[in-house]
Amino acid sequence: MEMQDWKQAAQTAARELNRVDDAVKVRVLNAVADAIGQQLATLLEENRKDLDAMDPTDPLYDRLQLTESRLRDIAADMRKVAGLPSPLHRILEQRTLPNGLQLRKVSVPFGVVGIIYEARPNVSFDVFSLCFKSGNVCVLKGGSNAHHSNTAIVQLIQSVLTAHGLNPHMIHLMPAGRESTAELLNAVGYVDLIFPRGSAGLIQYVRDNAKVPVIETGAGVVHAYFDEAGDLEKGIAIITNAKTRRVSVCNALDGLIIHQKRLADLPALCRSLGQKQVIIEADPKSFTFLDGHYPAELLKRADEHSFGTEFMALRMSIKTVENYEEALAHIARYSSRHSECIITENAERGRNFQEEVDAACVYVNAPTSFTDGGQFGMGAEIGISTQKLHARGPMALPELCTYKWLIDGNGQTRP
Repeated sequence: MEMQDWKQAAQTAARELNRVDDAVKVRVLNAVADAIGQQLATLLEENRKDLDAMDPTDPLYDRLQLTESRLRDIAADMRKVAGLPSPLHRILEQRTLPNGLQLRKVSVPFGVVGIIYEARPNVSFDVFSLCFKSGNVCVLKGGSNAHHSNTAIVQLIQSVLTAHGLNPHMIHLMPAGRESTAELLNAVGYVDLIFPRGSAGLIQYVRDNAKVPVIETGAGVVHAYFDEAGDLEKGIAIITNAKTRRVSVCNALDGLIIHQKRLADLPALCRSLGQKQVIIEADPKSFTFLDGHYPAELLKRADEHSFGTEFMALRMSIKTVENYEEALAHIARYSSRHSECIITENAERGRNFQEEVDAACVYVNAPTSFTDGGQFGMGAEIGISTQKLHARGPMALPELCTYKWLIDGNGQTRP
């Protein structure tokens, strides 16, 4: 399809989608979930073509990989989204003016939503389910490293749309290459909003080059602060889960901050990390306490690149602080405003941390691995917004809506 043609096709599909009843959307989403189960072999075969072209040691490899279990989970998430209440046509505010005009503020879709993302084919399914349910056409621009996977996914979805008598251009996959990225970023008047999902470099490129409005998502430089009043057993469980549950995702732990009075507990806090082969880049004080108590081949001295880095690997930094205020200052300097947590039995300290840390999600005594639309009961997410305009944190159905004012009159005129 020519560049100009996809823009017009997306606009036409958006108008048609605006007239589709929610019951039809539910049927389509459940049918897509069924098709995932029926086409497991094909999806895995196409994904294998992408995997074979990538170095297995690349941090993106895990994100690129589809498995039968992951595909079944994707299908289950799609059914959850199908079963959620429609976010559209909700009356957000209403009132009658003294002159009799009746005002209603009502939720509506954006229209056409663009997604630029790297090696994460699951995003193709998640984005479609959320956009379709919320009445938005989605235009996907995946990375060339997931070309075969994304092509198979979009073809599956379009076949279901066609089988239900709907416009297949309610989802569109842009071709690989920078030319199509530039076309999407400059599609003013055709694309209403763009979400970049991926590395900090990708997000910065989109932000710097887009003429279409952008909501920044994804980049996560995430910390856990083990406070002077932290519980050791909770700390071990939280730090291990946040770091090692899945290292390539944006909510994975990158930096442990520890109060100097708890340095004696550091070997215990990190023991399970060593068992899972996590490389630690430690500042001088923490290095001293870990030296001889952590696998030597996994223990490194921190340098200027150790802090403020999203590792996406079995790698983590440790920073020792003298007090709570120094912990806050370290987070303020290096955080990407994604997710941060504190481990403490001091309730007041926990409340203060939640009030004072500037991040989309702030935890007390729980790992940052919970920053996820599915975990928050949203069914799925289109991304984790790290900015403050429109939406923040996991973005799901309500965040894919804007609103308009509906005004009913009876011949009134303005003096």
